[in-house]
Amino acid sequence: MSTAVIETPGRPGFRAGWVFAAMWLFYLGENLQAILAHPRGMWRDIGLAALVLFALTYVWVVGTMRRVRRDLPYPQHVLPIWLGLLVLAGFALLQLPAAGPTVLTCAVYITATAVMGLQLQHGLAVAVLVALTVEVAIRTVPGWHAVSQGYALAVVLAAAATWGMRLALERQSRLIQAQHELAELAVADERSRIAGDLHDILGHSLTVIAVKAELAQRLLDVDIERTRAELADLEALSRDALADVRATAMGMRGISLAGEIAAAKAALAAANVEADLPGAADDVPTRHRELFAWTIREAVTNVVRHSRARHAEVRLSPTSVEIVDDGQGATTTGNPGQGLAGLRRRADELGAHLTCGQRGDRPGFRVRVEVPS
Repeated sequence: MSTAVIETPGRPGFRAGWVFAAMWLFYLGENLQAILAHPRGMWRDIGLAALVLFALTYVWVVGTMRRVRRDLPYPQHVLPIWLGLLVLAGFALLQLPAAGPTVLTCAVYITATAVMGLQLQHGLAVAVLVALTVEVAIRTVPGWHAVSQGYALAVVLAAAATWGMRLALERQSRLIQAQHELAELAVADERSRIAGDLHDILGHSLTVIAVKAELAQRLLDVDIERTRAELADLEALSRDALADVRATAMGMRGISLAGEIAAAKAALAAANVEADLPGAADDVPTRHRELFAWTIREAVTNVVRHSRARHAEVRLSPTSVEIVDDGQGATTTGNPGQGLAGLRRRADELGAHLTCGQRGDRPGFRVRVEVPS
């Protein structure tokens, strides 16, 4: 007999425990038939009222069990459940004069409620006590032994089934909680990634903007043409940084040159490859940055995965990017859009020239993309 209560953490919850509890009330039909068969009188009326109140109390206790256990700390949350068990036992005893041995059906409901609602050791102790009480009653009350076989076994089976269901629900609850924790960690990681991207984008750019602004201020009364050039650089740097920040905030920035340089540093360090990387990418025109970023990504991926290199270097200029290593020179040949084949397609689309192969001056591999000046 199930007393399952379904509720999903993290939202108001689907509290349908009372529905599942009500589904099992049809077993009380035997009690109802026995009470109705009893001669009319006080005990018949009391038995009917007690049966109805027993069913309502059972549904209420099971339906509110999860909320009580969630909202109240231990041991306060078990007090309502203990009280509910005592009330159920009282209503069961009130049925006894009219229901006779069929009242033992109520023991199954009491056992299932105790195992589901109390601490596991206490619930199992109640189940053992109820089973022993039922068995003693069957053997000692005259006339019960012949008509009440199997009630003690039903109590044991109800306890075992409810115990298994409780363990399954608790494991499911822990799994859902772990999923929520993983989701929160993923959000935190994404925030850290965005923070790192913003640092990569803005850190050096803002420093250069500040230096150029100071220089332009000093040159204002000395060299007006040089001042104009510095101000033009300031405008270009500002627009590039602003575009990257907007794209990052909107979750649309697929790749950036500064970000790929930072990512290359982390990837090579993780692969125990000594890296020589450019400190900035501000000299690269905006129209070339995406291609150079893809070049660094694909070449560094090749170094990490296949080259077995100990040293790698990224050389960056306004018109070219070159990645060289001292490894064995294995390359990737992915599908179009992946690996060096995809990089060649990107270069061809922009009129750039891609060179990849063994280094001529020393062992190793070289990837170079050069754009028309």
